[in-house]
Amino acid sequence: MTPITLYNSLTRAAEIFEPADPANVRIYSCGPTVYHYAHIGNLRAYLFTDTLSRVLTWKGFGLTHVINITDVGHLTSDADAGDDKMEAAAKKSGQDIWAIAAHYTQAFKQNLKDLNVRDPSRFPLATDHIAEMIAFGEKIADTHCYRLPDGLYFDVSTVPDYGRLAGTRDDAPAEGRIETVEGKRHPADFAIWRTSAPGENRQMEWDSPWGRGAPGWHLECSVMSRQYLGDHFDIHTGGIDHREIHHPNEIAQNQAHACSADTGASIWMHNNFLVDRTGKMSKSSGEFLTLPALVARGFHPLAYRLMCLQAQYRSELEFSWENLAAAQTRLKRLVQSVAALRARGEAKAGGKGAADASPYRERLDAAVSDDLNTPRALPVLDELLADKKVSPQDRLAALEDFDAVLGLNLLTLAREDLRVRPDSAGIDEAQIAARLAERREARAAKDFARSDAIRDTLAALGVEVMDGDPIGWDWKVTA
Repeated sequence: MTPITLYNSLTRAAEIFEPADPANVRIYSCGPTVYHYAHIGNLRAYLFTDTLSRVLTWKGFGLTHVINITDVGHLTSDADAGDDKMEAAAKKSGQDIWAIAAHYTQAFKQNLKDLNVRDPSRFPLATDHIAEMIAFGEKIADTHCYRLPDGLYFDVSTVPDYGRLAGTRDDAPAEGRIETVEGKRHPADFAIWRTSAPGENRQMEWDSPWGRGAPGWHLECSVMSRQYLGDHFDIHTGGIDHREIHHPNEIAQNQAHACSADTGASIWMHNNFLVDRTGKMSKSSGEFLTLPALVARGFHPLAYRLMCLQAQYRSELEFSWENLAAAQTRLKRLVQSVAALRARGEAKAGGKGAADASPYRERLDAAVSDDLNTPRALPVLDELLADKKVSPQDRLAALEDFDAVLGLNLLTLAREDLRVRPDSAGIDEAQIAARLAERREARAAKDFARSDAIRDTLAALGVEVMDGDPIGWDWKVTA
């Protein structure tokens, strides 16, 4: 197979991937803060890491993949000001914070299942590792940290080349997102431990050498990556916003703990933003799109997966309903092509074509080995399905490789699965089928007035009858 090259944000260059142990590639991916539902921009990060893990597995590497769950410590400012996001959510809702974390963790995992994202090796919780975080802080406190009334802070001047990952090496706050905390020696210094203020009523707090409180957000990833993957591992992934503050702070902690310039991971990888026409998606406005919201509009989750695969992970991807609809149509065409191919294969069991499918596997390998270039792989899939010189059996066998890498489930997905009924539709699928049967009878009897009346009734209920649809869909449900 083709050697795989991956873009390393640390060096700003594509590098041939050479893991320490090909039988056990170790990957750490920054997981969600479970104070709310994940928006679809958040989920792009896990489609990217799933593609990475699928490609590595397909190419024969063994894999240990860790995605953490942040259920404490992440502040509303991404730096050192504001409330803990979990505590803020609990105060706003009046609910138990542990129940909130459990609910949104389960919702996140369901999102991944719906998107056909494979489970990682572990989903560790931050709150299960408080003792280890305190021990980590104790090791670096004397040489790299200082105390302020509100906690223990890391002095970034004590480690080499701070900010290299973000591309900054001066006092300018990254993207203006670091807020001033009185007493900090340097604007980029960050909290290792946040001591609860007198009279503060937190639901999550623990005793520590720096007072009762909670860990800083950045600490958990250094602790859990080290615990499950070792002091140095192969790949660390996250959204491009993590490249500016969170990951540089992780690196600083790793260097302090290791007493070296080692960043903790050989390759740091970042997916770019999903943007709408007004800018990057965010929960800060209180209005954002979730995966269930797409389904409620009549879109299958795998249409969103395909939309993301149509852009290289390091490119910005524009979200629009038109783009999502185009991806769903493309997915329908793929499913229809595979169904037709399977029917021909069953009709001609054991048949052989004039050509084999190995060139398509080679082109798939070349595409995804080039920094996970899925946009280049998708047209190869289209060509494979259309190539009548290759027998249906050989094309279906090659399709297993494409499914393994792209995760679209084309070998198992049926066109009926893609008939997602929007919440606004006033009719269910059984009723649609019955009315369409009536309409076929009317058309066969040349009762076109009755046929048109049934069509108009269905249209009023949000169902568009697709006469003459070139991809063979009988109907679709409109939002």
